Amino acid sequence: MFGRPPLVPRSGAVLLPRWLGIEQQRQLLHACREWARGAAGLHRPSMPDGTPMRVRSVCLGWHYSLRHGYTRTTVGADGTPVKPLPGWLADLARRAVVEAAELDDEVCGRPRDHKADAAIVNFYDDEARLGMHQDRAEESGAPVVSLSLGNSCVFRFGNNETRTRPWQDLILHSGDLFVFGGPGRMAYHSVVRTLPGTAPAELGIRGGRVSVTVRETGLTPNLPAQRSR
Repeated sequence: MFGRPPLVPRSGAVLLPRWLGIEQQRQLLHACREWARGAAGLHRPSMPDGTPMRVRSVCLGWHYSLRHGYTRTTVGADGTPVKPLPGWLADLARRAVVEAAELDDEVCGRPRDHKADAAIVNFYDDEARLGMHQDRAEESGAPVVSLSLGNSCVFRFGNNETRTRPWQDLILHSGDLFVFGGPGRMAYHSVVRTLPGTAPAELGIRGGRVSVTVRETGLTPNLPAQRSR
């Protein structure tokens, strides 16, 4: 009846449930579908050994791949220039960091200075998952902002040192905001599984889950490529 309260699973990490209302979720989902179309659109990323991943992705601002790191063209996909990151999405990410820092000031020392320049939009079907990993290809230590749409998922948020325990499993629902920075910025994390049939009916989505992860890379704008680490 009273909804889910905000959660700080560890220092520097904040979960704000239903941060986006249904209409905002619809608008963001529509934008994701538009980004998925045409050149530099939806593609299936690969593991470093070339094995295709189950998720499908669209990158904005900078293209990211596990084999090539950050590039300005969609290396490993169709090779075209990456689509720009919309200013409104960077502004949304900044607001997210500001509001998360109000709950835990370890998220970011200067939240209003957050300058997102890249986003990865992941499309999950009912079988897709994402293994334990760190977001460590960025030069900037600014917080990572993640928004969920569609079906819920089991999100595993771990420690900074290993892929093993201790970790905490969280349920991310459509509209939820998860921000991690400061001492939690280098935590290993994963999507253990999605939960089919849990998308809000008002969203009008048939199935699947979409995550929009926005970040500040700290990379030089005219840099042609950046190796992954």
